[in-house]
Amino acid sequence: MRLLSIKTAAFVLLLGVGACKVSKDVATPAAQLPTEFRSAADGDTTSIASLPWKSFFTDPELQKLIDSAIAHNYDMQIAYQNIKSAQLTLGQAKLGYWPDITLNVAVNLTRPGSESLNGITANDFIHSKYLNDYNANLGLSWEADIWGKIRNQKSKALASYLQTAEAKKALQTNIVAGVAEGYYNLLMLDAQLGIAKANLALNDSTLRIIRLQFNAGDVTALGVQQAEAQELTAAELVPQIQQDIILQEDALSILTGSLPGSIDRGRTLDDFPVRDTLSAGVPAQLISRRPDVRSSELALTIANANVGINKAALYPSIVISPEGGWDNYLIRNWFNIPGSVFGSVLGGLTQPVFQRNKLRTQYKISEVDREKTVIEFKQSVLTAVGEVSDALGKISKLKEQRVVVASRVDTLQHAIVNANSLFANGLATYLEVITAQGNVLQSQLDLASIKKGQLSAEVELYRSLGGGWN
Repeated sequence: MRLLSIKTAAFVLLLGVGACKVSKDVATPAAQLPTEFRSAADGDTTSIASLPWKSFFTDPELQKLIDSAIAHNYDMQIAYQNIKSAQLTLGQAKLGYWPDITLNVAVNLTRPGSESLNGITANDFIHSKYLNDYNANLGLSWEADIWGKIRNQKSKALASYLQTAEAKKALQTNIVAGVAEGYYNLLMLDAQLGIAKANLALNDSTLRIIRLQFNAGDVTALGVQQAEAQELTAAELVPQIQQDIILQEDALSILTGSLPGSIDRGRTLDDFPVRDTLSAGVPAQLISRRPDVRSSELALTIANANVGINKAALYPSIVISPEGGWDNYLIRNWFNIPGSVFGSVLGGLTQPVFQRNKLRTQYKISEVDREKTVIEFKQSVLTAVGEVSDALGKISKLKEQRVVVASRVDTLQHAIVNANSLFANGLATYLEVITAQGNVLQSQLDLASIKKGQLSAEVELYRSLGGGWN
């Protein structure tokens, strides 16, 4: 009795070490972050990323497109299914400490040879030519989590579930930004199409004047030909821009989960104001806001868990398997209690001995993978900081470019008026008129492109800061 109690105490002590870990987790490394973003405003502590996307993108037509993309985009639907799958896996992992229970009902009918030992036994004791066995049992198997393997499996499942949620957030952020940039690109193309058509009308008017002067003998045929070529150049631009509009509308339709078709535009490019100030906040906020950075951080939790699981596989496992039920050779006596009741308890300890170094190799590989995960986390933080810095730099420099190009457009528009007036009075050549028209066309196209670039830079800053998923 004393020996049994000593064994029981030793067994309980062995199970008590189940809280210990056979491997040491690697902590999330301190991210290399600047005190403030490059090109950020001084004292900028708030962040536009905290704004819900409907507060950042206020145009009703754009909101409809984004809503449709979030609801119907096929990549988003796959992300939702991935979350469901990870949730089921997490629910299964939470049952890791529970024992496996099996119910078994069996009937065994045997007719042994009459001259065999079993046959003689059956005739002497059962008075039958058959040996029957009716058995119903309930089996239980429970593994003691001595080395934290089950705990690591739960930790891995939880991190994987959270990682799929972060992946869905990252996808939504990119989709919101993609829809907004596509919409702004459409508005730019609309503006450029209007510019091209207006310039084509201007070229047509100039060509008529040059033809009249040619008929009067004031200009040569070369002047007419150059004016015609200038008009054809402007005319070629119209179907080219119209083609780009169709392609962009189709791309936006597919992004929103719809068949290719036209896209409604509520406002023009000029109706969208460029924000004077956009708060980027402090770099430290990226770790908690950016879904891809959070996903990299969770990947380290998964890597730590994998190391623990593979390390635990090198150590012995203890499994306790009690079993009990009813067993009788006559079914009518099956519930004779206690005669038909049986029970057994089996405890086993399994220690890997020789598996061609397979388990140790898996453990070493998991350690290497963990080191790679640490590097990938640092890289994700660096990439995030770089993207924010790039967006802030674009916003700053595009603002300066727009001032210059707007001034150039204004100057060239006055130049066209002067050139036409001088040409009509014979004080300027047709080449000066054509050159002025070509210059203003390109400058107006450039101005529309820069305005779209400013809006896109705002979108990129919002996305790179981790906005768009709330």
